[in-house]
Parts: sequence; structure tokens; C-alpha cells
Amino acid sequence: MEEKIIISASPHVHSDRTSKRLMYDVLYALIPAFMVSIYVFGISALILTSVAIISCIVFEYLIQKFLFKTAVSITDGSALITGILLAFNLPANLPIWMIVLGSLVAIGVAKMSFGGLGFNIFNPALVGRVFLLVSFPVQMTSWPTPFENNTKMADAVTGETTLGIIKEGLLYGETMSTLADKIPATTDLLLGITSGSAGEMSALALIIGGLYLLIRRVITWHIPVTILATMALMTGIFWFINPEQFASPLIHILSGGAVLGAFYMATDLVTSPMTKKGMIIFAIGIAVITVVIRLYGAYPEGISFAILIMNAFVPLINTYFKPRRFGNKIQAKIV
Repeated sequence: MEEKIIISASPHVHSDRTSKRLMYDVLYALIPAFMVSIYVFGISALILTSVAIISCIVFEYLIQKFLFKTAVSITDGSALITGILLAFNLPANLPIWMIVLGSLVAIGVAKMSFGGLGFNIFNPALVGRVFLLVSFPVQMTSWPTPFENNTKMADAVTGETTLGIIKEGLLYGETMSTLADKIPATTDLLLGITSGSAGEMSALALIIGGLYLLIRRVITWHIPVTILATMALMTGIFWFINPEQFASPLIHILSGGAVLGAFYMATDLVTSPMTKKGMIIFAIGIAVITVVIRLYGAYPEGISFAILIMNAFVPLINTYFKPRRFGNKIQAKIV
């Protein structure tokens, strides 16, 4: 009996680490940011995350069971992570039916329509987020005001994000000096006591989780460090030229979804390049597009759009920055 040769999509990695182990490492890394979101937004953040997770898992189960009629793989953790990342990119006061709709788009359109885990071109959570942002811009930009305790419901009062305050203020003739009192302090940006998406506020919590992923070798430094360094360099140049019309690099790095996108979504193994050189080119593209949108676009934030745009270039990047082929002759120095 002849042995069958199974051909599957690249990349092919020889390791004892399974997809499930990688997904649960990401889950552990997101726990600090999740705890901060619960502290800041209370029950609203818990409901948001729970609905997104359950919806993503249920939709993946239904599609695999009744449409594809294949083995169900919801236990691999990928739908769980998609749900968490989607929730982290949404306002904590978003209506439940919108969360469910975003989950359907993330799983049904961005992931399963391409064949499931390992075949999707775009990051599913970001596709769901951008779909909701374009379809329901008012609800998606009504940010709950953070409270230092949970004595109030998080959706009682809405406010603007740090980047939104800066964008609107500069548009109406204010300067960074006059906006200083309206912008949260650096410690608030680090700890997450600001308005914004449920899981993007605390840069410190996200960085702690990101370091865990680096230590566990789930990701490499190339994408997150290059994104943040390039953003800091670009915004630093603008800030140095005119500090009254441009925010400092520290504000740009700590505000919005820069850290969340750099460590947790741009590093997605399926939708990012395979080689180190490719990762750096990919990351530079994300940073440049993000800064251009933030400074000159209609939206105060742009990393979601930037990652999705660069996801589309990944096949091209992989074509020009290919890994060394197995069996390729390597010249070795004979001692």
C-alpha cells in the first residue's frame, strides 16, 4: 500500500507546539488588559467580551457543522481569541446585537469563507471591527467615560478618546498647549484610565502581555518593535518641527490601539509575513499608514485600517522575501 503525501498550505513549522497551545498563550497574555477593562468599565466590559466570545464560538461551530460538514475545531482556541480581540476593539457600551453581528462578520466572512484557521487573508477581529465602524459610526465612536471604581455603569456618560480630543481640537484652531488640560496624563494612559475601546486603554497591561508572548516565543520582536519605533520616529519628526500642532511620540504610542495592534493583531501568524525581513517591511508599512491616517485622515485612529491594508500585501512580501528552501546548498567554512 502506497503512502499518501498530504499537501497543505504554508508555512510549515516543525515544532512540538500546537496551535491550541499558541492560542492559549495569547489568551494568558491578554488577561492583564482584560482585568483593567473590568476595573475601568465594570460589568459592561464583561458583557461585551462574553458576548463576543460566545458568538464567535457558536458561529464557527454552526458553519463547520452544518455548512462545511467537517470536523468541529472550536476547541483549538482560535475562535476564542478572535472574540476577545474583537471585544478589545469595541466600545464597552456597544449594543449586544451589534457585537453579535460583528462576530458573524469576523468568523463567517473573514475567517471561514477562506477555509478556516490558517487560510484567512485578513485578521478576522479587525475585519469585524472595521465593518462595525463603517456601518455604525455613531455607536462605534461613542466611548464610555472611565471610572476609577464601579459605582456607576460604564455607559452612563460618553466622552472622546485622547486622539479624538487632539484631532478635534487642532481642527478647530487649538494648540497642543491649550489642549494639555483635556488630555489624560501619561500615568493614566499607561494604566488605562481613559476613554477608548475596551481593551486598548492600558498600554502597561498590554506591554506586560506582549513581553509574555516574546518570552514564550509565540511572537518575535520584529513586528511590534518596528511598528512602535517607526511610529515614534515619524511622529517625533512632526512634533520636533511643530510641537504646537502635533502630539508627542509618547502620546501616539500610548494612545489608541497602537500597542494592542502591534503586539496582538499585526503579529498574527497567519496574516503576517514568514521571514524576518518581510516582517520588518510589513511593520514599517503599518506604522506609516497609521501615522498618515492619524495626522491627515478623517479618523483619529488608523492602525486597524493599516493592518488590514498590509495584510493584503503579505503574499507579495512573501514572494520577494522567501525563506531559505529546505535542502538549499549552504557554503560552510571548513576549519
